[in-house]
Amino acid sequence: MTVADPSTTIRFLMASRQCELNSLRGLLQSGELVGRISQLVHMLQRERGTTNLFLCSGGRLCADELSLREQDVTQAQAQFMAQVGVLEQRAASLPQASRLFSRTASVLYSLGLLPGLRQQIRQHNLPQPDAMAAFSEAIRHLLTLVFEVSDTAAEPVIARALIAMFSFMQGKELAGQERALGAAAFAAGGFSPTEQQTLLDLIERQERCFDTFVSFADDDNRAAWQALVTDREFERLRRLACTRLPGNMPPDGSLHWFALATTRIDAMKQIEDNLEQALMRLCRERIAAAEQACLDQQADVSGLLPTPDGDDHGYSVFIAAPDMAEAGAGWLDSDGVRPQLGRSLLSLVQQQARRLQSLDNELAEMRATLSERKQIDRAKGLLMQHRGLSEEEAYNTLRRMAMNQNKKLVEIAAAMLAVADVLGDPD
Repeated sequence: MTVADPSTTIRFLMASRQCELNSLRGLLQSGELVGRISQLVHMLQRERGTTNLFLCSGGRLCADELSLREQDVTQAQAQFMAQVGVLEQRAASLPQASRLFSRTASVLYSLGLLPGLRQQIRQHNLPQPDAMAAFSEAIRHLLTLVFEVSDTAAEPVIARALIAMFSFMQGKELAGQERALGAAAFAAGGFSPTEQQTLLDLIERQERCFDTFVSFADDDNRAAWQALVTDREFERLRRLACTRLPGNMPPDGSLHWFALATTRIDAMKQIEDNLEQALMRLCRERIAAAEQACLDQQADVSGLLPTPDGDDHGYSVFIAAPDMAEAGAGWLDSDGVRPQLGRSLLSLVQQQARRLQSLDNELAEMRATLSERKQIDRAKGLLMQHRGLSEEEAYNTLRRMAMNQNKKLVEIAAAMLAVADVLGDPD
């Protein structure tokens, strides 16, 4: 085989490095988007909690705080929208991100419903469960957007950080739902059997999310989570909620529960902020390393390129025939004209190929972890769309089907999606 112009090989090697660098810079912007989502979700959780107390008390509690929580959400939403504008400008460079942009459209639609939702709440025209469901739906779309960002990350170290943060954010949201459920039930004087089961489900799902977080988090944030001890009084109220019959609840249980749950969630937010900082630090470190790698590779190949006034123009590089290669002959000399060029180019190409293959293998392992969650989330979405279920109801439906058929949850989800694909149903 003849390579008439080795500089073409070198240019494509450098182009490969540059693509990696561009991808890392895109991940930095994605990390900034995740940070804005984290803040917006937290403010929506706070508004949801305040609204919950307002409605449960018939408007006696937290009326003045509603406007403050709305202002916090509005500010966080403005920062989020600014980052979404950056994402929109990158559309041309993200040809494989159609699902990411579709999820973004869903988020923007759900955020657009908030003003009307708030008006109904202030006028007491919306039942407490419906108000909580509306806030939770907006938060669910935001978390799904974080999931899509995690799934498109092509750098293993950053992908791990994104998975850790997404899992933690999802666990924290379930903790917020637990807070809302408990506050409403304590205010009503007791937990019904259905509410008790929902509470147990929320606790179980939190534990699964945090287990995934622990598997992917860095040492510092893992240690911070393990050091976060849940308040004993909160655990006591949890046990009370799961065992007491209606009518046996303490009269001030609602506010007490809400305060303890809020303290726990605020502590989670500190860890979430640390996860965001770790993510951004990793992005910047990887960009710096990639920039240095580009410079190093440029230095490695600069000596291989022919000089403008040298004798190296148009030289040929030959490789051994297959039978000779099997005999270990390797590369042949190229008529005495810089025979090391072929060996050097081959070494650079093979080195880059091995490195990229190693990255792909590591990413494949992590995406296998995300695949199950994606299938379950898509199956939940189908149930929510076609049967009008809430997220909690859809999840419980999938779990009951799995238990009845003695199968794993992901197997039920995969079967449901396979049928949907055959029927042409959108997800």
